[in-house]
Amino acid sequence: MKLLTPLDINGMVLPNRVAVPAMVTRLSGEDGHVNQDIIDRYVRYAAGHVGLIVVEAMAVHGNKSGPLLRISDDEFIPGHCELTKQVHDTSDSKIVPQIIHFLKVARSGWRQRIEDLSAEDIETIIGQFGAAAARAREAGYDGIELHSAHAYTLSSFLSRHNRRRDAFSGRTLEGRLAMFGRVMSEVRRQVGSDFPVGVRFLAEEAVKDGYTLEESKRIALRMAQMGADYISLSVGGKFEDAIHREGHPLYPYTGYSGDRCMPGDWYPPLPHAHLAAGVKEYINGKGYHVPVISIGKISKPDDAEGLLQSGRADIIGMARQLLSDPDWVKKIEQDRRDQIVHCIYCNVCKQLDEKFKEVHCFLWPKGARQAPPDDPNGKNPQWGPDGAALAATVEGGQIKLSWNRPPAGGIIGFDVYRAEDDESAVVAEAVKSNKYVDRLVLGGLTYRYYVRAFDANGRASTPSNTVTVDMPLPETVIATQKETTRV
Repeated sequence: MKLLTPLDINGMVLPNRVAVPAMVTRLSGEDGHVNQDIIDRYVRYAAGHVGLIVVEAMAVHGNKSGPLLRISDDEFIPGHCELTKQVHDTSDSKIVPQIIHFLKVARSGWRQRIEDLSAEDIETIIGQFGAAAARAREAGYDGIELHSAHAYTLSSFLSRHNRRRDAFSGRTLEGRLAMFGRVMSEVRRQVGSDFPVGVRFLAEEAVKDGYTLEESKRIALRMAQMGADYISLSVGGKFEDAIHREGHPLYPYTGYSGDRCMPGDWYPPLPHAHLAAGVKEYINGKGYHVPVISIGKISKPDDAEGLLQSGRADIIGMARQLLSDPDWVKKIEQDRRDQIVHCIYCNVCKQLDEKFKEVHCFLWPKGARQAPPDDPNGKNPQWGPDGAALAATVEGGQIKLSWNRPPAGGIIGFDVYRAEDDESAVVAEAVKSNKYVDRLVLGGLTYRYYVRAFDANGRASTPSNTVTVDMPLPETVIATQKETTRV
């Protein structure tokens, strides 16, 4: 599998092509220091053999933002040293920090904009990025990632919503790229040419008048020209369409662009794959072969492998999927695909982040702060003597399912499989209780269901009995059909 082949990124040799993008954990506390909970979260990815671990965004400056990691002063270096040491002691995984600058936001809804920054402010920010990169190298990281995505400072300079009218003018693409160019130059001056510097930016802003793939291809080209060692792509997550909750600071993932950034269960798989493919094709055509990371609801091994084999990506990024199962890579290596705990894209993790609470996965055992340890030799769950006894009823345009719980402990959830008419059954939802309501059914179609119980390690029971439901057509449809037949 190409998924499991190494990749050399400016001397940083990834053991495989799987990356966990930066994902806020809210485990650091207000002081911004690395603590044992932070270390445990990232060591868990290393234990699962994730090729590239990108540590959650850490601030290069001192602006307050709740529980957030910092790399803005030398006092933070010892904690980062311990984090990199424990990751490197665990496996061949590589680890880089995502370094970020953000502007001020208030509970009133007010937010600082890049137009408010003076020339002196900009010079300070550039210096802060360079100093933070140098600290990262000193702390033993394998490289760094510049956060130029979402609602944050570097992304705001790249945006079509950039309203500056100076050397960083939003009126031209060169003006919008000027800040990134200054930061990249300073970072290289601080860390040298032999230290990997990746960048994460938006393939599409996903807001009104925001830029799309046509411009992101050219932004990526400039980043390649500036010596970026890899390009990680995201989508949306902007302030421009954020929904303000009274008494709370703006959260840039509450509007449509937030949906696009972390597409929920109602989106199809791989909704953003074409964007990474478009960027990669464009920069490759210009003679640059910088590795491109594709992201967005990629959870099935065959989908990930297909993107690599078809040349649409060089690395596969999974944030929520690897949160739900950090052993994803190891289970593929050991031919244990059937034990993968698949993310259901319920976005409970996103909701916790919005509330500044510790980010956990809905599919973990109740009360867990980290993903459970892998146990490849455990036994699969078993139904009781009466089986699952799956039953279905139709009520108010929806199908209600219920079934028995297995008698033994250790069950953390159930996968509900659904097939429409003659299609193959796929997982429609994962639930923790032994009940499920399917609200997305349509009259006149036939549905088949079965369920499988699973434990914390992804081991699943045999399928339950299958139930078949013929959804009745609404009376209005029947009446209309009769009228049509008469005519």
